[in-house]
Amino acid sequence: MVEHRTENAGVPSSNLGLGTSAPHNPRAGWLVVAAAFLSMFTVFGVAYSFGAFFDPMAREFHVNRASTSAVFSITSFLWFALGSVTGLLADRLGPRRVLLVGMVVMAAGLGLTSLAPNIWIGYLAYGLGVGIGTACGYVPLVAAVGGWFDPRRRSLAIGIAVTGIGVGTLLVPPLAAAGITAWGWRRTYLVLAVGTVVLLSLAAAFARRPPHVAGADLRLGAAVRSRRFMVMYGGGILASFALFMAFVHLVPFAVQRGIAPVTAAALIGAIGIGSTASRTTLGWAAARLGVVRTYQASTALLGLSFAVWLAFPSYAGLVVFALLLGFGYGGWVALSPSVVAELFGARGLGGSVGFLYTSAAIGSLFGPPVAGLIVDRSGSYTVAIGAALVLGVLSAALLLPLPARRVESI
Repeated sequence: MVEHRTENAGVPSSNLGLGTSAPHNPRAGWLVVAAAFLSMFTVFGVAYSFGAFFDPMAREFHVNRASTSAVFSITSFLWFALGSVTGLLADRLGPRRVLLVGMVVMAAGLGLTSLAPNIWIGYLAYGLGVGIGTACGYVPLVAAVGGWFDPRRRSLAIGIAVTGIGVGTLLVPPLAAAGITAWGWRRTYLVLAVGTVVLLSLAAAFARRPPHVAGADLRLGAAVRSRRFMVMYGGGILASFALFMAFVHLVPFAVQRGIAPVTAAALIGAIGIGSTASRTTLGWAAARLGVVRTYQASTALLGLSFAVWLAFPSYAGLVVFALLLGFGYGGWVALSPSVVAELFGARGLGGSVGFLYTSAAIGSLFGPPVAGLIVDRSGSYTVAIGAALVLGVLSAALLLPLPARRVESI
């Protein structure tokens, strides 16, 4: 079953997009960019606010850091692992239907989490709800934006769209921390559930499938069998191990050092600032260095930023770390779809990018709990931070052989 043509009704063809049916009116493509921005603002704002809920949930459920970290790990594993599924579904059905399903599942998951009597229900309610919801609101919308624009504008358009991740990361965690202080963590999850319904409904209203419909010609198998794709995949595993250790443990680390919870949660917002700044400069950097080289540089910065956390654990040092991590992370995430399109072509981009993001599923599943286990056993974050630094640098080194231009024929 394929989504009805009315989703693109009244959009004539030109050479702006990828196929022979690309739109004359650029506003159609930019409305999809706006929808993607709002979708990613919402789903990642909710997901990355978990650090603010970490200590209150751990105290109420009487569990250690490793067990509490697993809530987020299950969530991130699902959104990355299911990205390959939601991307393929969006290629066939269009992004709107997939996004609406994600809206319902995420809101239900947040509501059920607010009622959870123990951590195990949290694993199911939060993990499934936010994990599936984020999978539906991320890859399908990134792929939709990529399909609306030709290579000259694709990096800019995707960069603007995924800036929603940075802005959501900037605003939602501190607001969630303030809500927890005022209402408690359970009521705050209910507020997030209502906000999810409102914002994702609006995003779905403007989400449209690309003018070029990939159909059955996804060419996914040929892409993932490529050595270069597997290089990106391995780099994704290592980088995400480090990245999500920071997203889960940075706030608890700061609180442990005597920083107030709302102030500590602002560190996640600083990651959002860095991420937003990165995404707004991507077009300039990619035009001069090339998409692949900018991607490699972003990954290197992501890994090296952990040296700042390790060497300067004061609040000022943590702010610098968060900004640098966010800048590298923003480029790594924003440019991944463009690099895939550059090296393997843009057809079936949802499926290809979704499969690539399963690498992050592996790293995010094991990174936070392993780091939590290290901290529980050693009583210190030093070893965990050092391990993240090593893995981040190895990720950047693994990506060095990638060519600067498309070489695959698939």
